[in-house]
Amino acid sequence: MDVTLTPEQEEIRAAARRFLAKRCPIEHVRAMAGDPSGYDPSLWRQMAELGWTGLIVPDEHGGLGESFVDLCLLLEEQGRHLLPSPFLPTVALGAQTIARFGSPDQQADHLPAIAAGDRIVAIARAALWDSERTGISAERDRGGYVLRGEASLVDYAAAADVFVAIAELGGALSVFLVPAGTGGVSAQPILAADGVATCIVRFDGARLPEDAVLGKPGHGAPIARALASWGAVARCAELVGIGRRVLDMTVEYATDRVAFGKPIGTFQAVQHHLANMAVDVLTSGSITREAAWRVATGDPRAAESTSVAKAWTSDAIARVCALGHQVHGAIGFTAEHDLHLFSRRARAAELDFGDAAWHRGRLAARAGL
Repeated sequence: MDVTLTPEQEEIRAAARRFLAKRCPIEHVRAMAGDPSGYDPSLWRQMAELGWTGLIVPDEHGGLGESFVDLCLLLEEQGRHLLPSPFLPTVALGAQTIARFGSPDQQADHLPAIAAGDRIVAIARAALWDSERTGISAERDRGGYVLRGEASLVDYAAAADVFVAIAELGGALSVFLVPAGTGGVSAQPILAADGVATCIVRFDGARLPEDAVLGKPGHGAPIARALASWGAVARCAELVGIGRRVLDMTVEYATDRVAFGKPIGTFQAVQHHLANMAVDVLTSGSITREAAWRVATGDPRAAESTSVAKAWTSDAIARVCALGHQVHGAIGFTAEHDLHLFSRRARAAELDFGDAAWHRGRLAARAGL
């Protein structure tokens, strides 16, 4: 396995960094934190024009047909710039789920619209930890289905055109595509610590037709597991981008900040902190790229590699942020400084799709411990 980036992948990452540096400065991130929709439609349109929203959509549906590894490169740069955008739920999760498990009619309905940037998807699941847990129930009724229950912490639900909802049907999981305008579906905005537009989504007797099921009724567990795997690796990629930016900010500060007549970066203790941060960032990038490659290729060890990546990266980037604050000192804890924005986003990504302890538990269970 060679996880070295190809020249084309290097260009994807470099182009994304140039674009986001121009279109997503930190002032934009702060402005979007108070916006109900949580994202800028004009920026979203530009991302679609660049082909980002169709990156992994098959070419027969208007996309570019690239791999999940390429997608993670975009997510890493988005993490680096704290891009407020429904890209992860729409493309990394929604588009992949429909492309992999959807019927031909569902694919033809949703994938071209996603690739064009005309449809936003939100993932309605009950828990941060495990996509196979659900607080949503479904029952058959008059040739269709009725959904009841709620999903917490659904990112960009207020902007969504369709929900991918994981529900329990007859003791087994089923996955449904639920148009946002369906009667009985509501989204209540809540205040999220990381500034991302998040909602509690409630299904109060929402009626769906028979063809709303993704895959087959009662066979949603593999879909839920795939969502959990894609989501965990996608969050790792975001965390790597956050870690790289925090490291860059901290090195710059240590170079410019003078104490006792010299830059603090000349002090050995500070150098040790910076070295430890660099090690954590580099190892997180390598582990995440391996997991993305295994997931993209359907490698038998993909589940194990995903848990290794999420367990390591969650802890490693938390350490990077903590050391970044320590080197910055008091200024790094003020609301006016940008560092806390990255720490808050990292904390949310660390918890989503299972934190380090949860994934270590999965690894222990797989090993029979």
